[in-house]
Amino acid sequence: MNKVITSLQNPLIKQLLLLREKSRERRKTSLTVIEGTREISLAMKAGYRLTTLLYCSSILPLQQFLELFPQEQISCTVTEISVEVFNRLAYRKDSGGVIACAKTAPKGLSDLLMPEQPVVLVLESVEKPGNLGAILRTADAAGISAIILCDPQTDLFHPNTIRASLGTLFTTQVVSASSTDTIAWLKEKGIRMFAAALTGNTWYHEVDFTVPVAIIMGSEAFGLSETWLSAVDARIKIPMQGKVDSLNVSSSAAILVFEAMRQRGFICTSRVPASGPETL
Repeated sequence: MNKVITSLQNPLIKQLLLLREKSRERRKTSLTVIEGTREISLAMKAGYRLTTLLYCSSILPLQQFLELFPQEQISCTVTEISVEVFNRLAYRKDSGGVIACAKTAPKGLSDLLMPEQPVVLVLESVEKPGNLGAILRTADAAGISAIILCDPQTDLFHPNTIRASLGTLFTTQVVSASSTDTIAWLKEKGIRMFAAALTGNTWYHEVDFTVPVAIIMGSEAFGLSETWLSAVDARIKIPMQGKVDSLNVSSSAAILVFEAMRQRGFICTSRVPASGPETL
């Protein structure tokens, strides 16, 4: 173990703070900050390579740290940091005394591994990292095949995305692509496209989700673009009994995804193992 870092002016700490706060820095360096024992463990299992691992012994004693992260499984530098430094680095208060920096790599449609009966979730222009994280949790719980982010307005590796996903960012295949390329890819794969839209003329529970299917969700502010609305096989809607005409996008995604799972008897035939950057 290295000497304990106690200064916020340490070059490593300054770099991690910059990565945590600036998406531009994350994109430029292909690095991201991950905090929490569960999140880091899931990232490692998915093949993400850690470049450094920091722990705070005031929060997580060394022996417990070594039980969670045995030295034979760690190939990166391990450094102890003071509680003051940890509290400055941590995006949330309950992250367990461990923070890591990991390499990321962009993934595209050609990297996706599809089962015979996939359920794909497509998100166009997703805006809020918290919503994206919540949708990732739903995707993990339902065991869907993949999430495709089309023209995203938020960073997949934003700290709040990782936080809200509880680390499930690393358990589901997630790629980015343009809407045009995604539509062409779905058609080539024979995957039917159902768009969630207020203009839908079919109730969501009346469509057949047992076939290879993509559920298309738009932004909360603007919905789906005409590019998608004109390309899908059907526009579907969720019954609304209240005074407002829309649900949060993460809630809507959960309803539609679990309807697909219900129609499939809650038997997960749509999942293949998620692959991290080093397996691409």
